[in-house]
Amino acid sequence: MGKIVSITNQKGGVGKTTTCVNLAAFIVKAGKKVLIIDMDPQGNASSAVGVEPNKDENTIYEVLLGECLTKEAIYPSVMPGLDVIPSTIDLSGAEVELVHLNNRENILKEAILQIKDEYDFIFIDCPPSLSLLTVNALTATDSIIIPIQCEYFALVGLGQLMNTVKLIKKHLNPNIEIEGVLLTMKDARSNLVNQVAIEIQNYFKEKVYKTFIPRNIRLAESPSHGQPITMYDAKSKGAIAYQNLAKEFMESN
Repeated sequence: MGKIVSITNQKGGVGKTTTCVNLAAFIVKAGKKVLIIDMDPQGNASSAVGVEPNKDENTIYEVLLGECLTKEAIYPSVMPGLDVIPSTIDLSGAEVELVHLNNRENILKEAILQIKDEYDFIFIDCPPSLSLLTVNALTATDSIIIPIQCEYFALVGLGQLMNTVKLIKKHLNPNIEIEGVLLTMKDARSNLVNQVAIEIQNYFKEKVYKTFIPRNIRLAESPSHGQPITMYDAKSKGAIAYQNLAKEFMESN
C-alpha cells in the first residue's frame, strides 16, 4: 500500500512544489516507485518534471469530475520510476463544479484508491490556499509535510493551517498526522532567520526536520528545464539538501 503524503502550506512561495518534486525524485533514486499528484491549478509540479498535457489529454481535473479513471491520467515523467497526474489551469474551475456534489471532500481519496497499491509513495502538491482542493488532499492523505520559509511572515497564518488540519482530523480524516516540518530558503547568516527557525522548532518540537533547504540558484533554475535537481545539478547545495531530506524521510518510513 502506497503511503500518501501531502505537501501543504496555504502561504505561497515557501517551496511546496520544489519540495514535492525533489523529495520524490530522490526517493525514486533510492529504488522506490513514486507518483506525484499535482493539485495546484498552476501546474508547476507537472512541468517541473517535464509533463505538460495537451488540451485533449486527461489531468487531475478529469479525474475529480469522474470523466476518466485515475490510471488514465497518469503520465511518466522525465525520470523513470516517477509518474505524475498533472494539473492545468482548468483545475481552478473544479472548485465550483465539485461544491454541489455529495461527499465532495472524499473525491480525491476515492480516486487514489484505484491506483494506491501500484506505488510506494504518493505525493500531493497542494495549492497555496485552504480551498476545497486542499481539503480533498488532506482528507486523502496519511500525513503532511509543511514547508516553512524562514521569515517573520511565515509564522503568520500557520495557526490557521493547524486549525484546518485539526478540523480535518476531527471530521474527515482521523488518521492524518504531521510527517514533518521543513525549513526552506534558509540563510543561516541572518539573525532574524535563526530566530524564526528557533520559534518554529519550539512550536513543532521533534517534527522539524534536521535538514533545512538553503537558498540555491540551481534549485530555482531546474523547473524551467523540466528536470528535478537530481538530473539538473546533482552536486548543487540544493540537491545535497534534498538528498539528506530524503534519507531522513525514508528512515521514518
